[in-house]
Order: sequence, then C-alpha cells, then structure tokens
Amino acid sequence: MGAKEKLDLIYENLQEVLKADIIEDIVHKRDRPLKIYWGTATTGRPHCGYFVPMVKLAHFLRAGCTIKVLLADIHGFLDNLKAPIELVKYRAEYYRFVITSLLKSLNVSIDRLEVVLGSSYQLSAEYTMDLFRLSSVVTEHDSKKAGAEVVKQVQNPTLSGLIYPLMQTLDEQYLDVDVQFGGVDQRKIFALAIESLPKINYKERAHLMNPMVPGLSGGKMSASDPDSKIDLLDAPKVVEKKLKKAHCAPKELDGNGLISFVEYVLLSVDALKNGGKGKFIVERRKPDDGEPLVYEDINTLKADYEADKLTPQLLKPAIIKALIDLLRPIQEEYDQSPEWQEIANKAYPPPEVKKKEKKAKDLGTRFPGAKGGIEAKPDGHIEGGSKDRVNLGTGAEEAMENLEVAQKAPS
Repeated sequence: MGAKEKLDLIYENLQEVLKADIIEDIVHKRDRPLKIYWGTATTGRPHCGYFVPMVKLAHFLRAGCTIKVLLADIHGFLDNLKAPIELVKYRAEYYRFVITSLLKSLNVSIDRLEVVLGSSYQLSAEYTMDLFRLSSVVTEHDSKKAGAEVVKQVQNPTLSGLIYPLMQTLDEQYLDVDVQFGGVDQRKIFALAIESLPKINYKERAHLMNPMVPGLSGGKMSASDPDSKIDLLDAPKVVEKKLKKAHCAPKELDGNGLISFVEYVLLSVDALKNGGKGKFIVERRKPDDGEPLVYEDINTLKADYEADKLTPQLLKPAIIKALIDLLRPIQEEYDQSPEWQEIANKAYPPPEVKKKEKKAKDLGTRFPGAKGGIEAKPDGHIEGGSKDRVNLGTGAEEAMENLEVAQKAPS
C-alpha cells in the first residue's frame, strides 16, 4: 500500500484532523509505522456504538499503523466514580475481551495491536511528578473547559474532574505515540494537549477525530440510557425490538442514528470483510416490489431516504439483519468462553432480586445487623448503602490491589 492509499484510509470518515503535517511527515518520509493510541474509560458495558471507533482502528491497522488501546481504569474512577475501585479490575478485563473480539470480527489482524492498562504506568513516581509539572502550567479554567464534554457534569464537581484531562494529555507521552484518536467530543482535551505538552518539554502530537454518531433515540449513544444503545451481547430478539423502536423519521437525516450507523459502521465493515467497496442491501417488502436496493455509497442512500424511496419500513429490517450478523461472532466467542462470562458477572453484578418482606421495626443504621446492599447501574456507577466502600476502597493499599490486573490479553 502506497503512502497516499495509507493516508486516504487513515482519514476516511473522520470529522477533523489536528496537526496533519505530523502524520504526513511520518507516512511520507520516515521508514516506520505511524503510532496511534485510542483510550476508553472502563465504565459502563460497551455497546454497539463501539463499532464506530473499532472500524477506524481496523482502518489504521490495515494502513500499517501500530495501535495502543488504553484501558483507562483510573480515568473511569476519576470521572465522578463511574467505575468503583472495587470493580475496576474486572471491568478492565471485560473491556479487553470486548475490544479484541470486536476487532477480530472485522477481519483484521491484531498483531500490531497492544492493549495497555492505565494503572500499569499512571501510578509510577515519574508519571506522578509529570502530572504535578503539568498541573503547574495548566489553569483550573483551562482544565475544566477541556473536560466539559467528556467528564460527567454535576452540580458540585470534585477535583478529580480537573485531573482527568491532564492525565489524558500526559498519556500521549507515556504511551510513546505520534497520534491520539478519539471522538470529536474530545477536541478540547486534544487542544489542551497540543498547547500544554511543549510547556513541559514534550513534543506535540497529531489528533484524529471521529464524528459523534447519534444513538437509537436520536441523541448521543450512552451506556446509561438503555433505550439509546444496543448491548453487544443483546439477543437477536432484543436487537430487533430496540431497532423497531428506534427514532427514524421519514425523509429526515439530521439526528438519524440508523442512517449514521450504515454510514460509519455497516458500509465500512462490509468493505473490511470482503475487500473493495462496501455494500448495504435493502430487501423489498414484497417480491413484486422489485429488485433489492443495493447501496455502495452513503450519498445515494441519503438521497433515496430524503426522496422517500428508502423508507424507515425498508431500512429498519435491513439494519436488523446486518447488525445481528455483525454481533453473531462476538456472541459466539462469549458463549464459548467461561472466563469471559465469569468476568462479565464480576464486572457488572446483576441487581439482587428484592424479596417482599414484612415491614420491620426501624432499628437505625448503627445496630450490629445493619447491611447496605449495592447495585450496579447501566452506566457503571454504584448505588446502595455500602457504595462508598465499593467506590473508594477502605484505604490506598486496597485501592492499589483493586487496580492490579494481568497485562496478558485474552486469546
């Protein structure tokens, strides 16, 4: 693959690129692969929205790049306790299973892929010292602004939300990469990194940004809103039910999550699997209605949708079939892996079934038999009487133990 073909594949379907000259200098002039990192905080259960960044990682791998996937366990803890310290290690392992399975399902080699756990280097003395150095040149205003679209916004935010953007900035140096890749919602953090890293004598990096793909309900796809997303392990009947309920107004493209999913996932996945141009096939409702609609580019599909030639009644069944086919190898791998199943139950413990009990006399919370049950919510956070112990641990030693995860990726 020539330099132009590599760059075309790297830039395909991106919304924005910062410092493209850094990328093009390496691809055109230097005799080595481009080094890219993509990070994800290990919080709620990964959903079908993860196909969007995975498609781009597959493009990067096809273009000869080396990829580091950062499982940002400490970031998840910092983001308003979305990942309780007691469950962090299990969620990191769960994400490792999911990401490697997703990429394998896209028919790309993962030989140049490395999965890195944030806590494997973010607790070192050197990283901590650099975090102090970085905090001395970044203002509170700039750090808060950088994290505004990424860190969970609450009425009374904690200081951890200000540390989050600084760590994401510093990760570029410690992962030794040329480029950071993420969604366009990360843009302010990327801008902070470009501005602040040279101030502590580290080089600036390039940044690649995906567009934000709408969820099934029209807004951002989120693990905390079950109606906006489809879990990677959802059964075919559940997938069908959710997609039938999905927001899909006739002739409207803006905010249409289903059209976006075809554009950024289904067409690209078909191209990756079969080589050449991707195809998306829409069957007619009745045989007498004519031949299936076959789309090889998104602009034709969008034009047909605006003209009402392609209707929601035709589009939804086609996406249902394509998505079920896409999920099948991932779910088969999960079904054949007792280890993955065990990790899933530990990472996202199912809520306890509440038994109907007779109303007892209130003895208060300090009597010896008092208990505080906990429950994991869809976005990953914990609620219940003992949530502080689960979220924070009983001390630094326990917190460090909970962050210890083997670096070996699952086969």
